[in-house]
Amino acid sequence: LFFNLIVQILNLAINYITMITQEAFRDEIEIIIANAVREDVGPGDHSSLACIPENAFGKAKLLVKDKGVLAGVEFARLVFKYIDPRLRMTVLMQDGTTVKFGDVAFEVQGPQQSILKAERIVLNAMQRMSAIATKTDYFVQMLKGTSTKILDTRKTTPGIRALEKWAVTIGGGVNHRFALYDVIMLKDNHIDFAGGVTEALKLTSEYIKHHKLDLKIIVEARDLDEIKAILQHGGADRILIDNFNIQETKEAVALIGDLCQTESSGGIDEVTLRHYAECGVDYISSGALTHSVYNMDLSLKAVE
Repeated sequence: LFFNLIVQILNLAINYITMITQEAFRDEIEIIIANAVREDVGPGDHSSLACIPENAFGKAKLLVKDKGVLAGVEFARLVFKYIDPRLRMTVLMQDGTTVKFGDVAFEVQGPQQSILKAERIVLNAMQRMSAIATKTDYFVQMLKGTSTKILDTRKTTPGIRALEKWAVTIGGGVNHRFALYDVIMLKDNHIDFAGGVTEALKLTSEYIKHHKLDLKIIVEARDLDEIKAILQHGGADRILIDNFNIQETKEAVALIGDLCQTESSGGIDEVTLRHYAECGVDYISSGALTHSVYNMDLSLKAVE
């Protein structure tokens, strides 16, 4: 009975944290949409206002002109709803679907002026999100058969981080921390400014206790000596094994064991990704998921 009660309490806590996280995420998406409309539409879409009657209704389709993993369909729905609640989407392909040239992802119908107002915002977002989901899926497939998960980073486009991290999850990856406020991550500059890894951990522990924070701690290690110092002090939830070669990574994983999670980063690409995973690290983080992608070719075409 006591065990069941504990499980219920834990489930309630997890559900509450998930709800808060989702709520914050929804807020970010709303801000992105509002800012995109402000930026692109401003006081009015004069091109459409000039030649499209206000009461003209029509239909358009989202045409795929590339191959990869589709992402941003649900975001498009939110954009259409924000711009004009009268717009109606018929989804033919869900987020995460593998697509090819000639596929139609969805159709949208309603006031023609509103379709045109939403067009570029939807396309810009979906092209980038699909590119990120495609690259993430490529990395995920390379890791199949290992227990290693692929992580994104904070190397995102300013202002649309929520979209880019959303795309990573659609591609099968895992989100790292969202920003500076939700996880403490002590990197090389923090450690050097603090006077060493032990001092950085000591000060961080005191800070968390003083401010009564419930935050995970990730600490970057640049060599095996720093890993030993981190383990000796304790308090780290994950050690970031940064810029280690394959042999050094194997030694680091063996040294850390089950004492905390492990993450590899730094110059890991398609050639070396699998080799690092086979060292036994829990995670590999890659900024390339979001900063080095080529947009998927998509277009929104009027249906006669």
